[in-house]
Amino acid sequence: MGKRIIQQARGKGSLTYRVRRKAFSVHPGYLPDLKQDDELEVVKLFSSAGHSAPIAKLRTKEGKTFYNFACVNLYEGKKIKVGGHEDGDIAMIGDLKNGAKVFNIESKQKDGGKFIRSGGSFAVIGNKKGNKVSILMPSKKTKEFDTHCRATIGVAAGDGRLSKPILKAGKQYYIKKMKSKLWPRTSAVKMNAIDHPFGSGRGKRIKSKIAKRNASPGKKVGLLRPRRTGRKKR
Repeated sequence: MGKRIIQQARGKGSLTYRVRRKAFSVHPGYLPDLKQDDELEVVKLFSSAGHSAPIAKLRTKEGKTFYNFACVNLYEGKKIKVGGHEDGDIAMIGDLKNGAKVFNIESKQKDGGKFIRSGGSFAVIGNKKGNKVSILMPSKKTKEFDTHCRATIGVAAGDGRLSKPILKAGKQYYIKKMKSKLWPRTSAVKMNAIDHPFGSGRGKRIKSKIAKRNASPGKKVGLLRPRRTGRKKR
C-alpha cells in the first residue's frame, strides 16, 4: 500500500512538520509607523533560532520597543534615524541615491517589510521613474517598488554562515529541524512507483511533467500551472 507523498503529509499538518513556536516567539523585522526624523536607540542585539540574521531591539524616545533585522557594523547603543542615509537607518526607497544597499524592503506601503531578510543579503537601488523605483534583487533580477515603501539601509548581518563546512550529518539534522525544513530529501525518481508519480526504476530519462489544474494534491508534482512550456523562441 502506498503512502502519502510529502506534499500531502506536510499539508495535513503533524508534529513532524511543524515549526517550534519558540523559534518565532519574537516577530522581528517589522517597521512600525514612525515619523520622519524620529531617533531610535539599539537596546540589544541577539540571535533568533528561526532566522539567519541577528535581531536588533530598538527603542523610541517615547519608550516603545520593536524589533528589526540588524545590519553589518550595528552595535548596542547606536542611534538610528528614520529618514537618514547611514547604515541601519530606516528610509523610503524613493529618497535614497542610486547604488544604495538596502534590505528588509516593504512590498506595499507600511506592511512592515517583506523582502530580503536573510543574513548577508542586500538589494541595490536603481533608476526612478515616476512613483516607481527599480531595485536589483540578490537574484540579479530587477523588481519595481513604490517610492513610499520603506527599507533598512545597509547589508543584513549574519553573512558567512554558509562558508564554514558542516562536517557531520547530525549538525545538519538539527539545523534543519530548528526551522522545520525537510531533510534529508529523497529524490522522487528513486522512490517506488506506488509512493510517488515520478517513482520506479523505468524511464530514468524523464521529461518534465505538467500537472492538471484540477489535479488532486497527490498528483500535483512537477510543473504546476505553468504559463508556457518549451524553449523560448527569440
